[in-house]
Amino acid sequence: MAMDAERQMAQLTLSDGRSLQLPELSGTIGPDVVDVRSLYGSAGVFTYDPGYTSTGSCESKITFIDGEAGILLHRGYRIEDLAQHCDFLEVAYLLLRGELPDPASNEDFAYTISRHTMLHEQLTYLFRGFRRDAHAMAILCGVVGALSAFYHDSTDITDPHQRMVASHRLIAKIPTIATMAYKYSIGQPFIYPRNDLDYAENFLHMMFAVPAEEYVISDVLARAMHRILILHADHEQNASTSTVRLAGSSGANPFACVAAGIASLWGPAHGGANEAVISMLQEIGDVSRVKSFIDRARDPADPFRLMGFGHRVYKNYDPRARVMQSTAHEVLGALGKENEPMFRLARELERIALEDDYFVEKKLYPNVDFYSGITLQAIGFPPSLFTVLFAVARTVGWVAQWNEMIEDPAQRIGRPRQLYTGVPERPFVPIEDRG
Repeated sequence: MAMDAERQMAQLTLSDGRSLQLPELSGTIGPDVVDVRSLYGSAGVFTYDPGYTSTGSCESKITFIDGEAGILLHRGYRIEDLAQHCDFLEVAYLLLRGELPDPASNEDFAYTISRHTMLHEQLTYLFRGFRRDAHAMAILCGVVGALSAFYHDSTDITDPHQRMVASHRLIAKIPTIATMAYKYSIGQPFIYPRNDLDYAENFLHMMFAVPAEEYVISDVLARAMHRILILHADHEQNASTSTVRLAGSSGANPFACVAAGIASLWGPAHGGANEAVISMLQEIGDVSRVKSFIDRARDPADPFRLMGFGHRVYKNYDPRARVMQSTAHEVLGALGKENEPMFRLARELERIALEDDYFVEKKLYPNVDFYSGITLQAIGFPPSLFTVLFAVARTVGWVAQWNEMIEDPAQRIGRPRQLYTGVPERPFVPIEDRG
């Protein structure tokens, strides 16, 4: 942030006539912020911002979003370029280390991650304690939180080496845990990771292989998996990332912090959007019913909403959706599913959203969740696992943000304040005198 002696100052005038000067800080790009850290000490008042949508909670060098222009940058690189030209571990390296790897660094990083993919064997017994019908996110949250009970040598957050080992372990083990949660739910044996496969290939292998026959990994599906993971790797200070930072601000170990992020992501308002897309398509049921549902979406009195259209942050086209759109059509073509009823229905909704004046005027374009939901369904992932896949991708962002927070000298334990509207102080009445 700009800390020049001649920095700009904002003036705040309170209702009692007092006037305060508050510094304005500037990032490299994006809106300036008003530094209110001294506000309570100087004036005895707090700011009020439910949801923190107008509050900068930290300084970060990782991800930048311009929702009006439809721009998403990781360490200065456009998401479209990263998704088109990188595999997932290249982007993971970028988020963690700040620069894209050279060939030697890339090979070394991939080797390191591949050697951390297995779980401590006792952890596999932990799965048996869950009901078979337990939601995979519940299992993921529990097992990730339990990692700190098995990997004591990487929980000292004051040691940079231990922090990096924990980061590598989380990125490497989260696909193994996710696929074990799925295999457990359907009664199939766990498939162990293979060091000869890349990150996406290994994930697909652990997810869909069975001991009885060889699983052939499609290049198209592996490429699609890399893109899905890249497009969901980080998204600035969203609810789950802020949760990881807030938990980490207390000094909690990284495994506990990521488990907290998973719990936050589980909420349907955050990580369940692509699952909701499939539910919506199933509700519509047939292309012949599209018009009636479009009419419902136009009606402000009808609670029905088209899931996977528009975005809270992007007031323009979601830049991730452009990449995911081509990937979705690529996967459907490779699998020969373009004419299956659900995907014909999805294409008709896509056509309307891109051509209809109502949708264009309100900028209700298909977003990344619309296309990722379709793609994951086509590949064979059950909708109940979509949020788990989101967590697999987002773990690298959580880890990068957690590391940045730990290394920030301005970091303090999170302690939001409140506007109290309850009963003021009153005298206590003994129980025998009440009534």
